[in-house]
Amino acid sequence: MFRPLALSIGLRYTGAKRRNHFISFISSISIAGIALGVAALITVLSVMNGFEQELRSRILGMASHASISGYREPLQHWQRAATIASEHPEVVGVAPFVQNEIMLTKGNKVSGALVKGILPDLEPAVSTVGQHMRAGELSQLRAGEYAIVLGSELAFNLGARVGDQITMVTPQANFSPAGVLPRLRRFRVVGIFEIGMYEYDRGVALINLRDAQKLFKLGEGVTGVRLKLADMFQAPRIARELAGQLGGNLQVEDWTRQHANFFRAVQTEKRVMFVILTLIVAVAAFNIVSTLVMVVTDKRADIAILRTLGATPGTILRVFMVQGALIGLLGTALGVTGGVALALNVETIVPAIENTFGVHFMPPDIYYISELPSQLDWPDVWHIGGVAFLLSFLATLYPAWRASRTQPAEALRYE
Repeated sequence: MFRPLALSIGLRYTGAKRRNHFISFISSISIAGIALGVAALITVLSVMNGFEQELRSRILGMASHASISGYREPLQHWQRAATIASEHPEVVGVAPFVQNEIMLTKGNKVSGALVKGILPDLEPAVSTVGQHMRAGELSQLRAGEYAIVLGSELAFNLGARVGDQITMVTPQANFSPAGVLPRLRRFRVVGIFEIGMYEYDRGVALINLRDAQKLFKLGEGVTGVRLKLADMFQAPRIARELAGQLGGNLQVEDWTRQHANFFRAVQTEKRVMFVILTLIVAVAAFNIVSTLVMVVTDKRADIAILRTLGATPGTILRVFMVQGALIGLLGTALGVTGGVALALNVETIVPAIENTFGVHFMPPDIYYISELPSQLDWPDVWHIGGVAFLLSFLATLYPAWRASRTQPAEALRYE
């Protein structure tokens, strides 16, 4: 089978056993270094993708994909906004809510919290809080009974259990002959939820929407309407479309704006981690430089003979570029294979290591996420593989150029 001269010689040099075993050792180290760097980069980014997905699902299990609210005032006639939103083909759930900051007291314990008024029959359409109940059920939040569901950390801080009575202090005040008095209301704890995010478990309480409207004197108004979308990543576009349809003095926000700083920080951390781990790949790739420089020195006589037989400097250049590129390609292929295998089995490998050595990397009493999640993103894999091979290829240019500049007369003078 016909093969170009540069490719044939480059493959022969790569596969041949060298007289200088040190050069072979350095080549093996270069391949291993590239493979380890690529595998580490794929695994770490997959774990970070898993953490991001896990955090996003927990946040959006309590928050909403998008929301419609009045501009600096309660949303009146929320049914109209809910009807328009539900007619959008990509909106799969709609539910009204009332939201306000309050104080909760039980005995001598006091804690601030964010109380949300919900309709128990509609809430499962927009959130997963009903799936994370440690005690009781959302259906027990019946109108007029002034029942309340607490986050697990909030309940622990207050020392409250299901069946206990707690007092809610609202920002509004009552005016009486005795002066301005805070508004108080007794609630009975009927449930405790645990989302797995400290922000929500420590600072959120749920009551019935009708009770919240009475408590905050909203009449038939609500704070807003929460929406669940078929594709959360299309939230900005859908929010713009709904804003155009609703018109009036209404505000439509999506989760990418409400939690922008958090997810921007996660993305920044991923980029920084990519750059740091890419440096490992770069160091390994540039070991190819020293390998090829030694190969060029070792093959000076062969290069001179090839030149006297008519090989051009370009041919010599391509010979050593092929050799360096093959080293980079082999290291990248091994790294991609190992990285993909690790990323797909992190959730099995880590527990095995923990059981073997009797350690726990993420104790459940400290971390809410006690297992390392992993989500392999194939575009990341191709990106990492491409960057690793490109760095390897760039590392071949200088040694190959040095080889092409070899003068036959000087190289054969002492042979």
